[in-house]
Amino acid sequence: MIGRLSGILLEKNPPQLLVDCNGVGYEVDVPMSTFYNLPGMGEKVVLLTHLAVREDAHLLYGFGTVEERNVFKQLIKISGVGARTALSILSGMSVADLSQAITLQEAGRLTKIPGIGKKTAERLLLELKGKIGADLGAVGGLAHHDATSDILNALLALGYSDKEAMLALKQVPAGSTVSDGIKLALKALSKA
Repeated sequence: MIGRLSGILLEKNPPQLLVDCNGVGYEVDVPMSTFYNLPGMGEKVVLLTHLAVREDAHLLYGFGTVEERNVFKQLIKISGVGARTALSILSGMSVADLSQAITLQEAGRLTKIPGIGKKTAERLLLELKGKIGADLGAVGGLAHHDATSDILNALLALGYSDKEAMLALKQVPAGSTVSDGIKLALKALSKA
């Protein structure tokens, strides 16, 4: 298994790279989040990798961070989600945004990614619940995030956009009950 590549970046053709490692050129597919943070051509690059062995090919995927690689591995374990879809998800949203969407069970945020429909988004939320996004619970306790999720869903049901609802949630103090949180969020939205 190839777990890491360190070499000279020879080519950049989104989403594929060519990395020279001591005379051997490796073709590596990367998400756009990694692609945008690459050094210039001819410079040294270090990528964490995942090697996928298929019947007809050996494919190498590269990532700039451990979190991206771990999320990629979780995504490709889900039925119906292949490596291309996983790269698309990581290109469409950051690991933190994906974690938040999973914690708050927001299928709407996932369907905005090209290639992700409603059914796939719901399957992702179901399969990844408790595997990705659980670290967000450490911020304010699980009860707070249950209340946050309920407040967010209430705001979305009232017709507010994701962006408006998330901004309003920032005005709600940690530990607020659902009813108090909704009142405070609506007050914040009325001032905006």
